[in-house]
Amino acid sequence: MLKKNDEKISSFLFIIVLPILLFAMTYYGFESSYTRLKTSQKVPDFLFTSVYAYRIIPNYLSIYMTDGMEYMINNYLTFFKDFLSKNGTPFYHGLFAMNSFFMILSSVIINHLLQFKTLGFVLNNNVRRIVHLLSIFFIVITQYAPTNCDTIALFFYLLGVLVTLKYLHTGKKIFYYWLIAIIFVSTFVRETACLNIAFYAAVLFCLDDIKKGNFKLFLGVTPLVIAFILPYLGLRSLINEESTTFVEGFYINRNFESPFNLAGLFFACIVLYFIYKLCITHKNKMVFKNYLFFSSPYLLMVTMVGLFWEVRLFLPLIITGIIISYHQFTDTIAER
Repeated sequence: MLKKNDEKISSFLFIIVLPILLFAMTYYGFESSYTRLKTSQKVPDFLFTSVYAYRIIPNYLSIYMTDGMEYMINNYLTFFKDFLSKNGTPFYHGLFAMNSFFMILSSVIINHLLQFKTLGFVLNNNVRRIVHLLSIFFIVITQYAPTNCDTIALFFYLLGVLVTLKYLHTGKKIFYYWLIAIIFVSTFVRETACLNIAFYAAVLFCLDDIKKGNFKLFLGVTPLVIAFILPYLGLRSLINEESTTFVEGFYINRNFESPFNLAGLFFACIVLYFIYKLCITHKNKMVFKNYLFFSSPYLLMVTMVGLFWEVRLFLPLIITGIIISYHQFTDTIAER
C-alpha cells in the first residue's frame, strides 16, 4: 500500500510538478533577446495579423487568459502584485499559465505513450522516466521563443499520435474518428495538425500492399486530409483582411546564410539522427524513415517560410521520433 502511494506521489512530482518548475525557470529565469513578449501589456496586435490571425483558438485563449490574469492579480493576488509586475505583464503571466496547462497535458500523454506497447529498456520504469525527462527538456528548451500556439498544438498533436496508435493496435474505428476530429480542431490552433496525417501514413504504410495494388492506406488518409484542408482553407477565405497573409514571410535565403539558422538546422539533424540510432528494431527505423518522408511537405514549408533557429518547429518530429524508437509495431491492423 505504501509502495503504491509512493509510486503515485513520484509520478505526480515527475509528470506534473517537474515540468511546471522547468517551464517556470524558462519563462522567468532566463531572459531571451529573441522575443519581447514579456513586456507586452496586452495581447500583441501581430497575433491578429499575418499568418498568426488564422490560429484563432490560441489567440482568443490569450485574450481570455490576459483578462483573467489581470482580474486575478488586481483582486485576489494583491499581496503578490509587486512581484508579478516586476516579472512580467498580465499577458505574459497568462501566456505562462496557459502554456503550462497544456504542457502538463502533453507530459501526461508522453508518459502514457512511453508505457503503451513499448520495447527494450524503456520497459524499466527508471529508464522510461529518463526518456520522459529528455522529452520534457526538448520541449522546455524551445521556449526561448515562447508563443501562444506551440504548446497547445503539441498537446493536440500528441493526442492524435496516441489515438493513432490505439487505432493501429485495436482496429477500433472510434479512434480513427477521434483522429479526424483532432485534426479538424487542431488546424484552428496551428498548421502542425498536418503532421498527424504524416504519422498515420507512416505507421500504416506497407510497401508490399502498394506493390500488390492495395491502396487502402490512401482511402484512410483521404478523410484526414479533408479534415485538415477544410478549416485551413476556410479560415483563409473567412479572414480576408489586408493585414493577413498566408505566410509570415519567405526566409529560405536567411536559413542558409545565417549562422544562427544553420545552427538550428544542425541541431535538428543531429537530434533526429541520434533518435534514429536509438530505434530498437528495423521496423522502428522503417516507421521513423516513413514518418520523415511523409513529413517532407511540412519540412519544406519550414525551410521556405520558417526559421531554422526556431527549433520549436522541429519539436513534433523530435518527440515523435522518441515515441517511435521504443514502440512495438507488431500485431497491428496492417498485419492482420
